Amino acid sequence: MALTLTAVLVGREVTLRPLTQDDVAALALAAGESREHFGFSMVPDGPVEMGRYVEKLLRQHGQGNRLPFATVWRGRIVGCTSFIEPRVWEWPHDSDLQRVDRPDAVEIGSTWLAASAQRTCCNTEAKLLMLSHAFDCWEVHAVSFKTDARNDRSRRAIERLGACFEGIRRADMPGSDGTIRNSAYYSIIAAEWPAIKERLEQALAKP
Repeated sequence: MALTLTAVLVGREVTLRPLTQDDVAALALAAGESREHFGFSMVPDGPVEMGRYVEKLLRQHGQGNRLPFATVWRGRIVGCTSFIEPRVWEWPHDSDLQRVDRPDAVEIGSTWLAASAQRTCCNTEAKLLMLSHAFDCWEVHAVSFKTDARNDRSRRAIERLGACFEGIRRADMPGSDGTIRNSAYYSIIAAEWPAIKERLEQALAKP
């Protein structure tokens, strides 16, 4: 299904707004701060690569497969993130649970941050905004995450959100280093969301 590219998610320090081609220069600058921790992530290097990357994300949005955001933290663009592959389930005939205007499940992914925004509250607040939109506005039944199984840094970040590890999918997709990647899959389901939301809000409230 196609997700509208008009949602702006606003938090205390983080704003997630629809990605545009005008964001290329700022994103290239953010990605160029340091590439030390991008070893297992597909983060473009330089304005030309970033331009192609943004064009691809916007094309995928047009195809209904993605809702990409620019991540704005403390007034500057520090990265991007996306809702990916929104899925509307086909329920039994005449089920009251059938919907057509919003997804039953969605993935959060393609997330990367500038070095200066890593290990800060930025990722936590951005994920809280996205999870709140998914569970509280769309009322999805599940949100999924996946990352390169070798990417311990990314896996720990997902686990800190409270997502449940589901397992490793072998030979899942190409890796950023040109190898065949095994992916670690995680999820949060609707029943788990209230407790996770409360914990994330408490974490962000700490000085």
